Amino acid sequence: MRALRIALLLSALGAASAQAGMFDDEEARRQIKDLTIKNEARFDQQGKTQLDLANQLSRQSEEIARLRGQVETLTYELETAKKRQQDFYLDLDTRLRKLEPQGAGGSAAVDGGNAANSAGAGDPARESRDYEAALNNFKANKYKEASWGFSAFVQKYPDSSLAPNAQFWLGNAFIAQRNCAKAIEAHSVVTTKYADSAKAPDSWLAMATCQQEMGNPTAAKRSLETLVAKYPNAPAADTARDRLKKK
Repeated sequence: MRALRIALLLSALGAASAQAGMFDDEEARRQIKDLTIKNEARFDQQGKTQLDLANQLSRQSEEIARLRGQVETLTYELETAKKRQQDFYLDLDTRLRKLEPQGAGGSAAVDGGNAANSAGAGDPARESRDYEAALNNFKANKYKEASWGFSAFVQKYPDSSLAPNAQFWLGNAFIAQRNCAKAIEAHSVVTTKYADSAKAPDSWLAMATCQQEMGNPTAAKRSLETLVAKYPNAPAADTARDRLKKK
């Protein structure tokens, strides 16, 4: 009888142990399944995030490419406009020179009693050759040589009728060399010493452009306002008014 009780007890313990083992396996499988679901959800979220990031980077790259294209287009249009304006000035300069009388060498050429000035400005043909040589260098994009030529011209023929033009092109030669400080210095001579010349309004406009590029919008605005006030009917004044409206 005692042996039978022991046997039944052992049997019950074995069944309980088997049942517990079965429950442990089910719990483990459930936990593994839950973990798998969570990992898959996390991977899906990470994949979605990476895809969104890739799409965002793609859109940004497209936007940068678009903006770069706009900058290149605007740069090209600006350079084209500058070249067109420069060609206009060159053509105008050439046309006006053809209309000038060959003997117009300035006050020094007229005043025969002033020997010092006559020595430098008494030969209109030579003045014309020196001026043309500097201008041809400018047309050939030899801006350094052009600046040397125009600088020598205004020193040699300060009273020549071509001196204002030479001083103006000297300033533009410095602009072409990206030397705005020297350009402003050269153009300021036109606006003061040769304030009555046809080139003075354009020199004010060139100075304003350089001042703006040098990060001095206040000075640029002042130059534009001076241009409009002093030369209201000059073509350059119309450009100045347009710029002032945008400031």
